[in-house]
Amino acid sequence: MAMTGPSGGGGSTRRGRGRQRAPMSEINVTPLVDVMLVLLIIFMITAPMLASAVPVNLPESRAKPMDNEEQEPIQLSITADETIYIGEDEVSEAALPARLDAIARADEQNERPRQIMLRADKALLFGRVAWVMGELNRAGLTRISMVTTGSDNEP
Repeated sequence: MAMTGPSGGGGSTRRGRGRQRAPMSEINVTPLVDVMLVLLIIFMITAPMLASAVPVNLPESRAKPMDNEEQEPIQLSITADETIYIGEDEVSEAALPARLDAIARADEQNERPRQIMLRADKALLFGRVAWVMGELNRAGLTRISMVTTGSDNEP
């Protein structure tokens, strides 16, 4: 009882008109390409919307405290009279870029750069705070958290 042909019936049993076709063993890639092109267009449109000029993680005023990390975060403070401090050391406006570059070079050996805790007096104009954040970004220090106090008007 030998079988011949793809139908397995020896050719004597025919269904409908002509021989029974063998199953298709090739993958049709046209729908896959169509879906991939649509996804590419979606990502091309949405990607510029996700990026911003100065990447900063801004906490809400009622945010929970951050978890402690292995490294101590760097405290950068700006007082109401626009004096800038790194830790407890006063830094002039002209010397700030060099100090930030030194901090960034020291962080290059670490897997994860250190967190920058930015404290700014609420009486400051936003332009001054934005300038300091721009200098941090230029130096490559992009893990910035703005420190706030708790909200007085809790629900």
